[in-house]
Amino acid sequence: MNKPKKTFRLKGRKFFIKVETSDNPADYAKYERIRNDIWEFPEDNLPGTRNLMCENILFDGSALFIAVYREAEAGGFIEDDNHLIGFSYGFVGVKDKELAFRSRGNLQFYAQYTAVREEYRGFGLGVRIKEFQRDLVRDWFGVKTVTCTYDPLTGVNARRNIYHFGMDVVEYKVATYGEFGGILNRADVPSDRFLMSWDLVKPARKPARAGIAFDRIERQSVVRVRNVTVAGLSGPVKIEVIDGFNPGAKGDRLVVPIPKDFYLMLRETDVAEPEVRRIPVDWRLATRAAFQMLFRKGYRVADFIPATGPAERNYYILNKKEKTRPSARSRRPS
Repeated sequence: MNKPKKTFRLKGRKFFIKVETSDNPADYAKYERIRNDIWEFPEDNLPGTRNLMCENILFDGSALFIAVYREAEAGGFIEDDNHLIGFSYGFVGVKDKELAFRSRGNLQFYAQYTAVREEYRGFGLGVRIKEFQRDLVRDWFGVKTVTCTYDPLTGVNARRNIYHFGMDVVEYKVATYGEFGGILNRADVPSDRFLMSWDLVKPARKPARAGIAFDRIERQSVVRVRNVTVAGLSGPVKIEVIDGFNPGAKGDRLVVPIPKDFYLMLRETDVAEPEVRRIPVDWRLATRAAFQMLFRKGYRVADFIPATGPAERNYYILNKKEKTRPSARSRRPS
């Protein structure tokens, strides 16, 4: 079986991405170490190294391990913890539990982890990892659907999953992981997630962001937002706060704003002052209410506007699904 790997250059740096092929359980410990380095939440650990090796598609299971290494200072690539700067882990499962594995079309790939060390964010490595994963799942595994979850308040993930790859939001899941801590989450902020579906063979959808007028975007926004300066963990910081709902927002296309950098917000509001500490909780509860209300009314996430150019913050674009009108034949009385 071919063992895919490739080198590539981004922003003047050279990287190496590969499928893990080791048959030594000890080599799988590096995935647990980098996971904990990035999330700093040891309670949410991966299985033991022997089990991880057995899970590998190249051995007894259906899991895919992808590792990304930076080029060594002297050139070339060294596959050790010091040079491992990103990874991805996922496995094949089923959509319909009753049908289970009886139909190949019922298979899906669940992408559980994809992450890059903080000092290497901004290189576009997340997109490269997902492209590598997509090609393997589709062309090597023969699976046509990838599912994953992500925090709907994190613009970096929305930009990759919706803006770049055009994934579909299937469901809004409330407090999926319970009290989930670490440096990318906070136990007092409910762990809500979007459940995503990525059709690997469907043509890319036409972007919806072209129809948004930035001078009128706040009128299309379901949630009102204002900027304030608060005493953050590292000092005074300008931050976005929820200012209520916009009862005047109406139409077949609406937007839901999210913070420019929710991870920064989580860190800076991790203080004792209750009004400051509550800011990300307010964001969670307000956007949860907005998405749940819009989904009930037949709106679906159509696109994402990242906080660049004329956009002061990130925005989801939601379009109302058109109701299928019955044909003239079906309307005739029997």
